[in-house]
Amino acid sequence: MMTLYGLGPTRSLRALWALQELDAEFEFVAVNILAGETRHPDFLRLNPAGKLPVLVDGDFVLTESAAIVMYLAEKYGAKGLMPADLKERAQTYRWSLFAVTELEQPLWRIAKHTFLYPEDKRLPEDIALAREEFVAMAAVLEQRMDGRAFIVGDNITIADCVTAYVLDWGNENGLIDDFPNLKAYFERMYARPKAPQRIAEAIASLQN
Repeated sequence: MMTLYGLGPTRSLRALWALQELDAEFEFVAVNILAGETRHPDFLRLNPAGKLPVLVDGDFVLTESAAIVMYLAEKYGAKGLMPADLKERAQTYRWSLFAVTELEQPLWRIAKHTFLYPEDKRLPEDIALAREEFVAMAAVLEQRMDGRAFIVGDNITIADCVTAYVLDWGNENGLIDDFPNLKAYFERMYARPKAPQRIAEAIASLQN
């Protein structure tokens, strides 16, 4: 059985989403970042970067949420999270990478300069720039989603598991309000029976 090491609102939700969509058997192990558990020697043996999520499949260990989702889609190829057609697969990789490079990175900068960095290292002007960058790239995806139910093809793919989480994160920062296609898309994605918690719900569950 596979084991997913993760925590609530982190990018672990992407891997969790893929596992649930694939009906895969797995164990979820919560790792408390705030308690320093990702810096423990046992965890660092799994991921020297000290970050979540981590997937363990037998003697195979994989980090990076997008890579985990891609691996799972290949492992359970018959389940359809990865298109069989080469060009559709290429588009799936394209939009997955678009999400983690063009959309996610500005959100990370906002988080770092809002609460992750010590106060003396936070740069308010970088928050403003990051918000502008996110909005510019969200406009590209907004156009892509015009008339589409899913990012690639007619069914859910890894591109959706990766991207819907990022859009929820952007929504938490008030950056999706002017993009009706994106709002409708990620609301629709999170209405799926096997969708994970929304970020706000995951944060609330940690506080209870």
